[in-house]
Amino acid sequence: MMSYDSLYQPYPSQRMTVYGRKGMVATSQPLAAQAGRDILKQGGNAIDAAIATAACLTVLEPTSNGIGSDAFALVWTEGKLHGLNASGPAPKGISVDKVKALGYEKELPKHGMVPITVPGTPGGWAALSKRFGRLPLRDVLQPAIDYAEEGFPLSPILGKYWKAAYKIYKQNLKGPEFEGWFETFAPDGRAPEIGEIWRSPGHAQTLRAIGESDAETFYRGAIAEQIDAFCKEHGGFLSYEDLASYEPEWVDPIKVNYRGYDVWEIPPNGQGLIALLALNTVKGYAFTEKESADSYHKQIEAMKMAFADGLQYITDPSRMSVGVEDLLSDTYAEQRRQLISSEALQPEAGEPPRGGTVYLATADGEGNMVSFIQSNYMGFGSGVAVPGTGIALQNRGHNFSLDPSHDNVLEPGKKTYHTIIPGFLSQGDQPIGPFGVMGGFMQPQGHMQVVMNTVDFSLNPQAALDAPRWQWVKDKDIHVEPHFPNHIAQALVRQGHRVHKLVDSGSFGRGQIIWRDPETGVLAGATESRTDGEVAAW
Repeated sequence: MMSYDSLYQPYPSQRMTVYGRKGMVATSQPLAAQAGRDILKQGGNAIDAAIATAACLTVLEPTSNGIGSDAFALVWTEGKLHGLNASGPAPKGISVDKVKALGYEKELPKHGMVPITVPGTPGGWAALSKRFGRLPLRDVLQPAIDYAEEGFPLSPILGKYWKAAYKIYKQNLKGPEFEGWFETFAPDGRAPEIGEIWRSPGHAQTLRAIGESDAETFYRGAIAEQIDAFCKEHGGFLSYEDLASYEPEWVDPIKVNYRGYDVWEIPPNGQGLIALLALNTVKGYAFTEKESADSYHKQIEAMKMAFADGLQYITDPSRMSVGVEDLLSDTYAEQRRQLISSEALQPEAGEPPRGGTVYLATADGEGNMVSFIQSNYMGFGSGVAVPGTGIALQNRGHNFSLDPSHDNVLEPGKKTYHTIIPGFLSQGDQPIGPFGVMGGFMQPQGHMQVVMNTVDFSLNPQAALDAPRWQWVKDKDIHVEPHFPNHIAQALVRQGHRVHKLVDSGSFGRGQIIWRDPETGVLAGATESRTDGEVAAW
């Protein structure tokens, strides 16, 4: 049984851990969390609640995800952890040469038609529902449909990011392919304000069609035809054929054992491997004090090396030049550990011996638990929305390399390095529960910090999330939050780190946790103060 002090909350948020027994949903938007709990009360299980919450988030937090997203899930049910990779590949008609012919020599653009990849999220919902759900998908999507049709008032953090995105898009996104985004997400010629009602009737129609067809219409029906026609009209690569040939993949989760706990992640093409690489490195140290420069220094150094390896090797698993088991071997962890000294190092990829958003967590009273994440990648994604459908298409293709010698080079039908990762913790044959921290390349860094806060420093779930975070950015550059201890930041500078304290905590991720007591079944949940989130318990 995990041991922590539930009343210990030394950080500014002063939120407390939430307890329940029959069910729990934790996510970044209160209305979405409540919708998931309502599905539990209607007889659904944790899987149904996860799908309902995720669908609601496409409406209630479109600044981070949408119907055109990718998704990943870790599902604990029937005594076993299952993994779902619902990320989509590059279109079959794209290539490095075609992208370079459009004038993009160094990288794929962030916006427009070029970086759009096949959306995996609707297929992921349907796959989860078919295999593990209890209620019909159409019923599970109904709360999201209602919010899209009837509207809802914007929450504060949502409104902040919506307005920021609008300013960028208004200035930079010119051309007919972007008109659908402005019609959908800025219908009055501006971003909706905090507390203002926003509706998306086209979004509701799309969700209803997905629910009634178990997502078939999205990939092999009328919606697929709409997407295909729109992409053809505006010179995009995504086609009906790409959609029709897509299926989500059930995968075996990967893990490392960290001080008696198994930490689980989705295998590549996800970047969960980076969190495991870093934890595998630091497990060779004994951390006796959380707030010490030495503790932070070792964590940062391990994470830098893990990212160097991840950015070098993670891609579509069929194209990786190094095996996951080689990267996660104890031999390689020791090899990397020996590189850590008292001075900040310049991260470089190693050569292992041979032999890779919105987040939500759900649990029900039967022991089912879900760690689920979906994302359009950069905010609203590509800035492209299919008119009248509410479908904002992701820009995940931006992560591909245009270097033919790189593992993650762009290829037709290939899946790219993926930032979004769900996490899960277990001990022996007992599930402890789902956890996650969304936010681009912050995610494996947040996973590592949450696990260490929990396991090494015995923080309760809320404190484990609220603790001040650091973020490795590049080279020796580290960002820290406003309330990160000054004396430790100064000590890290003396060790060679370039430390920058940021005024805004927006880039440090937004996390959720649900831990389950194996003896009593009691659920303990937390959502952090960096977002609008809520833990809805039953």
